[in-house]
Amino acid sequence: MTFAAGLAVQLRSNPGRPLLTWYDERTGERVELSVATYANWVAKTASLLVEEHDLERGDVLLVDLPPHWLGPVFLGAAWTAGLVVAFPDDDVVPDAVVCGPDGLAGHGPRAADLPVLACALLPLGVRFADPLPPGVHDVGVEVWGQPDAFTPYDPPGDDDPALASGTTQGELFGGSTGAGSAPSTGAGRLLTAANPASPPGVTALARPLVSAGSLVLVAGADDARMDAIAAAERATRLD
Repeated sequence: MTFAAGLAVQLRSNPGRPLLTWYDERTGERVELSVATYANWVAKTASLLVEEHDLERGDVLLVDLPPHWLGPVFLGAAWTAGLVVAFPDDDVVPDAVVCGPDGLAGHGPRAADLPVLACALLPLGVRFADPLPPGVHDVGVEVWGQPDAFTPYDPPGDDDPALASGTTQGELFGGSTGAGSAPSTGAGRLLTAANPASPPGVTALARPLVSAGSLVLVAGADDARMDAIAAAERATRLD
């Protein structure tokens, strides 16, 4: 099963249910995305990557984002378009980069050679307050004008690589060892502090995104606060 196929199943079954909940204990931010809202963000972001920056199936997108709800959005957009997701420690040459404010110094100079997209990571996905380095694209400016639906010209299949490690979409979202092997009746509500844009976090992310479960992502919380959030959200801790 591909990411897009799994998300389509959830959209047909219960589009209004919560899919992704984000807590940032450092700012007090809480964001909850339903299946439909998440799918809308994924579609807009996939269109941004493909239509605005000419990325194609098999191209590599380096995702260098801290724990944040936009991480799962960019991962979903990449997989919808058939892109291969790489993380900072992967030994690959990317075709495009998405980063947060802390990545501007390192990735900004690459904007002359490949698309560099930057996320301000401010509430509501808004733009940067200050000018960006030359050639760097502000996601908070460009994503809002993209359409609410996206259909790839060359849809990926189960055998397309999802990660630079070589893991395929079929392995990540289905099969005997993949996250997609979770029962379709529901994976429950799962809570984690792992960054979804990282090798350990991407596995935690995959299961609820293609099952009838949901994911609660938390940043900046100690163990006591994690337990309190788990109780409030009726979630099971993964970490």
